[in-house]
Amino acid sequence: MLYIAEIYQSVQGEGEFTGTSSIFVRTTGCNLRCWFCDTPFTSWKPEGDAQSIEQVLNRVAELDAQHVVVTGGEPLLLPEIVPLTAELRSRGHFVTVETAGTVFREATADLMSISPKLANSTPSTERSLVWSQRHEQLRHRPEVIRSLISALPYQFKFVIDRPDDVAQVEEWLAGFQEIDRDRVWLMPQATTRDELAVKTDWIRKAAGTSGFQFTSRLHIEQFGNARGH
Repeated sequence: MLYIAEIYQSVQGEGEFTGTSSIFVRTTGCNLRCWFCDTPFTSWKPEGDAQSIEQVLNRVAELDAQHVVVTGGEPLLLPEIVPLTAELRSRGHFVTVETAGTVFREATADLMSISPKLANSTPSTERSLVWSQRHEQLRHRPEVIRSLISALPYQFKFVIDRPDDVAQVEEWLAGFQEIDRDRVWLMPQATTRDELAVKTDWIRKAAGTSGFQFTSRLHIEQFGNARGH
């Protein structure tokens, strides 16, 4: 069974396929606890229902988009993601899997969208001592990253909150000479339109200076941080 928080149709808001009409299959459950998580209903306070692969496929078939984004939470925690993504692909869908890059499974995807968590993501000990320690231990798994990018086409999305986060991206990439910098996107940490607007200009400039791509968060621009969008 798959634990599903929501399945809906909207537009991809981030990365290479920003603006593309997409069906989102959002699993619930995560092995990390980013303090800025914009889907806390899949992590800090997980919600969702157990569904069979067939139920998920039937719901996807009711919607109208070729692109399917399998996201979370952390979808690669679930073994059933492997047969689900294979079946989606066999039915003619373009499949993106969104992951933090801490778990490897042999999923089928046209794009592995990896969002590694920098030190800026770790929750404070005041919020949760247990999760602060656990998150910090789990957030960086180089062997998983290498397995993911060796198997499938990829992009990297880094959440940027402060200017010094860009230097952290550079430090992180120094350990992966095989990663193409053109496949690296910088993205503002923002859950409101105002916050997004404040950070967009300087992050866009930092991305250009560093030879990275910039991605806004189109779904935040259009809908705010609302579920089902």
